[in-house]
Amino acid sequence: MILCFFPSPSKGEPEFHYIAGAHGNEVLGRELMLLLMQFLCQEYLAGNERIVHLVEETRIHILPSLNPDGYEKAYEGGSELGGWSLGRWTHDGIDINNNFPDLNTLLWEAEDRQGIPRKVPNHYIAIPEWFLSENATVAVETRAVIAWMEKLPFVLGGNLQGGELVVAYPYDMVRSLWKTQERSPTPDDHVFRWLAYSYASTHRLMTDARRRVCHTEDFQKEDGTVNGASWHTVAGSLNDFSYLHTNCFELSIYVGCDKYPHESQLPEEWENNRESLIVFMEQVHRGIKGLVRDLHGKGIPNAVISVEGINHDIRTANDGDYWRLLNPGEYVVTAKAEGFTSSTKNCMVGYDMGATRCDFTLSKTNMARIREIMEKFRKQPISLPARRLKLRGRKRRQHW
Repeated sequence: MILCFFPSPSKGEPEFHYIAGAHGNEVLGRELMLLLMQFLCQEYLAGNERIVHLVEETRIHILPSLNPDGYEKAYEGGSELGGWSLGRWTHDGIDINNNFPDLNTLLWEAEDRQGIPRKVPNHYIAIPEWFLSENATVAVETRAVIAWMEKLPFVLGGNLQGGELVVAYPYDMVRSLWKTQERSPTPDDHVFRWLAYSYASTHRLMTDARRRVCHTEDFQKEDGTVNGASWHTVAGSLNDFSYLHTNCFELSIYVGCDKYPHESQLPEEWENNRESLIVFMEQVHRGIKGLVRDLHGKGIPNAVISVEGINHDIRTANDGDYWRLLNPGEYVVTAKAEGFTSSTKNCMVGYDMGATRCDFTLSKTNMARIREIMEKFRKQPISLPARRLKLRGRKRRQHW
C-alpha cells in the first residue's frame, strides 16, 4: 500500500516519498510512517498552516512496508524474541537494501575511460539488460520500486531503517575495489550533507553529544550524519540507484537504536522523529525549479538541466517542468534538448525556504525546423551525404 497526499494535483509540484520496512524486522520505521499519515491528515483538516502548505504544494507518497513478508516473520517473534535478523529478508531470501542494479561501477569505469558524457551520461544511467531478465535474482518488491520511481519524477526521498541513530547519504559504495570503508562523495555532496543534517539536527537525540551511542559507532563528529561508503560499503543500494538512474536524491534514515521497540516506546520515538520527518519533507522545496518550453509555450520533456561545476544533470518531466535541489548560492544553469538550441542563465538560490523560479525557452535548431517543414508537406529532408553527391553530379554534367 502506498498512501499519496495531494488533494489538488497540478503542474509544478515536486514529488516526495518515504519508504519504510525494506528490512521487515526494522519495525520502527513502519510504525512512524503510519503515525505520520495520521498526523498529516489530522493537522491538514485542523488547518495547521505549515501542514496545509506542505500538503498542497508537494505530492507526498508514503510506502510504510516494502517487505511485508519479512515483517510477518518478525511479528511472530515479537519485540522481545525477534532477534537482530529474523524477518530482514524477503520471502525469497533477498535483502532489498542491496538488491538494486550496481550503476556505480558503470559510471566509474566510463569515467576512467574518459567516456563521460560522450558514451555514458552522468545521469539516467541505463539498467543492464541482465538485471531486467526474468532469471535475475531480483525481488518482486525491488522491481516494483524501480517501476514506481521510473514512472514518477521524484525529487527527494528517504528510506527509513533501524538499529542506529544516523542519516546516511550516498554514495553507499566504495570506489576502491580493495576497501570496505572509504569516503565516496557524489558530485552533489554538499547538497546531500545538508539534507542529512536537516533531519539529524531536528531529531531530539541524533546530535545530542550527551547520549549513549547505540552500539559501537559514534557519529557525533559529523553531527549525526555519515557518508554511506565511509561507514560500510553496499553495492546496489537504493540511494545510489536513485541518484544515478533517476532525478531523485535519496538518503537512508536510521530512526532508532532498537529495530523492534516495544509498543510502549512508540510515543517517545514518534516525538523524537516527528519534527525531523516534517523538516526533511520541506527540503524538497530547496534549490531551483521551472519550466523548459518551446517558442509556442509547450513544455519540452526529457530536457537536460546542467549546473556548472556539478557533474550530475537532471531531466525535465513530461510537462517540461523540473526541480533541482541546490544549496544557497548563485549558479550558472543550462537547459538543452535534442533538436533545440541550448539556453544558459544565472539562477540565484536564497536562504529562505522555497525553490527559485528559473524558466527556459528553447528555439528549434535550423535542421529541426527544416525537418518539421518537410514532414508537414510530406517530404523527407535530403541527408547531407546524399545532398553532396547530388551537387557533385550536377557539377560533372556542367563540366561535360
